[in-house]
Amino acid sequence: MTPTDGGERLLVVDDEATVRELLSATLRFAGFRVTSAATGAEAVAAATREPPDLVLLDVMLPDMDGFEVVQRLRERRPDGRGGPVPVLFLTARDRQADKITGLSLGADDYVTKPFDLEELIARIRAILRRTKGHQTDVLSVGTLVLDAEGHQVTRAGRPVRVSPTEFRLLHYLMANAGRVVSKAQILDRVWHYDFGGDASIVDTYISYLRRKVDTAEPKLIHTVHGTGYVMREPRK
Repeated sequence: MTPTDGGERLLVVDDEATVRELLSATLRFAGFRVTSAATGAEAVAAATREPPDLVLLDVMLPDMDGFEVVQRLRERRPDGRGGPVPVLFLTARDRQADKITGLSLGADDYVTKPFDLEELIARIRAILRRTKGHQTDVLSVGTLVLDAEGHQVTRAGRPVRVSPTEFRLLHYLMANAGRVVSKAQILDRVWHYDFGGDASIVDTYISYLRRKVDTAEPKLIHTVHGTGYVMREPRK
């Protein structure tokens, strides 16, 4: 890594001073602008005062857990930008249930301690690449409509609330409506992993989307066993 100036703004939230200082120093050296917080309340206040491009968030905090912090951040986006602030959980809580909880709240990634700093930075940059993209199209499949510029989703005219990652996955599926896409393609285009990503995260997010956009007939997201997924209206 070589130091650069003027990068995206990151908020590091961890109650352990040594971890917080190590992360802050490493990320500044990698070119990011970094602020930090030791508690959930400090994190919410900092994100409100100076909105970050991404939050690195520990789950175990002294005043509230990281899951509650995400919920509070999701309730408001004071800078008026198109969607919720991206969140990467960075925590010692490695239970599958905790990971599922974090992702279901809309977190963009979940990394457990101990972690590799180079990989962490790669994951941060991957999230920032996909959240910085500016899309201006409106896509529709049946009664499902996605407005990329307005960051809105509706089904049969009713608003559907989705997380940033769910939105990008839905956009990719709708942009390729009628075409089967593999898990590897989804990982590459939605998560932009430059290293081997866990393909099970695709299944997890497909499940989340189905519970939100496929609650009524006709079902739009279909599994093609052994291949991947396709979005289409049922064949008549």
